[in-house]
Amino acid sequence: MLAKLSAKNQITIPKKILEKLPPVKYFEISLEDGVIVLRPIPENSLSLTEIRKKMKKLGITEETVAEAIKWARKR
Repeated sequence: MLAKLSAKNQITIPKKILEKLPPVKYFEISLEDGVIVLRPIPENSLSLTEIRKKMKKLGITEETVAEAIKWARKR
């Protein structure tokens, strides 16, 4: 199947693919040997502790989140 990258860097996952997955809102995204890989994350598997660990690993702080919110609200 083919998916198009939009001007806003978004891709729509084809319905035929999503129908084969359990209900999911989040995906772990990685680049492996030049290939973009999406791994569905079940809705009940993300705990607040896991989210904080992930944010820390990525270098995301409360300040960077606040800056991002200010930036988004200006648009």
